[in-house]
Amino acid sequence: MSSATRRQILSRTGATAAGIAFTGALSELFAGTAGAAPGGHTGRAGYGPLVPDPAGLLDLPAGFRYKVLSRQGDPLRSGEGPVPSNHDGMAAFAGRRGRVHLVRNHENRVSGKIGVPTVPGLTYDPAAKGGCTALELDGRNNVLGERVAIAGTAVNCAGGPTPWRTWLTCEETEDKAGTNGYTKDHGFIFEVDGADPHRTGAVPLTAMGRFQHEAIAVDPASGIVYETEDAFEQPFGLFYRFLPRKPLGGTGSLRAGGDLEAMRVPGVPDLSVVQETGARFEGVEWVPVPDPQAAGTPIRHQDFGPRGITHAQKLEGCYWGGRAVYFVSSFARVTDGSGGTHFGQVWKYEPHRRRLTLVVVFGPDTDIRLPGESPDNICLAPTGGLMVSEDGNGAQHVFGVSEKGEVYPVARGAQNIGTPEDPEWGEFAGVTFSPDRGTMYVNCYTPGTTFAVTGPWC
Repeated sequence: MSSATRRQILSRTGATAAGIAFTGALSELFAGTAGAAPGGHTGRAGYGPLVPDPAGLLDLPAGFRYKVLSRQGDPLRSGEGPVPSNHDGMAAFAGRRGRVHLVRNHENRVSGKIGVPTVPGLTYDPAAKGGCTALELDGRNNVLGERVAIAGTAVNCAGGPTPWRTWLTCEETEDKAGTNGYTKDHGFIFEVDGADPHRTGAVPLTAMGRFQHEAIAVDPASGIVYETEDAFEQPFGLFYRFLPRKPLGGTGSLRAGGDLEAMRVPGVPDLSVVQETGARFEGVEWVPVPDPQAAGTPIRHQDFGPRGITHAQKLEGCYWGGRAVYFVSSFARVTDGSGGTHFGQVWKYEPHRRRLTLVVVFGPDTDIRLPGESPDNICLAPTGGLMVSEDGNGAQHVFGVSEKGEVYPVARGAQNIGTPEDPEWGEFAGVTFSPDRGTMYVNCYTPGTTFAVTGPWC
């Protein structure tokens, strides 16, 4: 879509972009967020060049070091079986006596190399290979325990933490029972307690919708859960909110049900056509989802009325900060059917104002130019700014983005992270920080490897 057409959309919908400098918009992104650095640190542009790792696993700046916590195929400490493959989304929670509970997704399809072992009371569909494992660490990142947290789920991509310190793991599939050998419908969110998995079990939160889930974020004041959909084909995914009947009720409260709604930005059927940093849309609407279970028709195909609904390609990361929810479109391409092309967007929605703002655009001709390819997982950095996991071909990185928009390398996976017989570049995923902000945990997606990275983060 042409720039003139985008301007027409902005004018028609009351969006404004003039007078908002990129640096100001990026600073607004981090203001008041839970991940902002202590002491008012405004962010810095990096830690210096990456130093090649003699072991050939993970290149880091000088002064940083890593520890391999877990690798696929190694035995789980619980004795339940091998560590599953395809390490993806992850979160860290504070435990007792300075311990950390790390909950990790395994995005296994039916073709997954090593499935999550089935465990009585923790398995939803024995035919599915996805799920989560949980690691218990001491204050020095020594692994004290590692076990299955949920099994029998499918394509567990990302998710998000709750205010009551559980993990919501998301299935990125819409396969129904009888498809690919599954015995139950998939496409749900499941709640996982990394400290005590049997407390949450393997119960799908069906009221939260059945679609290709990616990530969630919870408003800690209202308990509303925001959800992204990473659909693989047109029409692309939607941005949702779930209004629970028993908000903020602790573990299991989401099982009480609630209402699922999808976001409509009046006059904007496709977010990819908006590429002006600071573009602002007032009066965002929320439309009830006709059939959250998608019994006959996927939600994004359903009839939302004559004014339609707002779609976006590659809706992925989602997190809460200050009084707003932020969500990521990893990329959009006209050649795939999107209305515009970009290399990543970060959007901010303010519920109290019903306002949507485009705060970051990645790309060669836009605000932030990553040395590599499109951003995938994103989290807030201890020094302010973002940590961005690259998703593309060739060498894979974790990049930092300062509050001034400066991009710097944080980690690079080595080509021989696999075996000598199967060398490959491993995509990074699940980047997250310990509760004390002193350790960055990050996964190599394949071959599945979990690292703890320590150093002068602040």
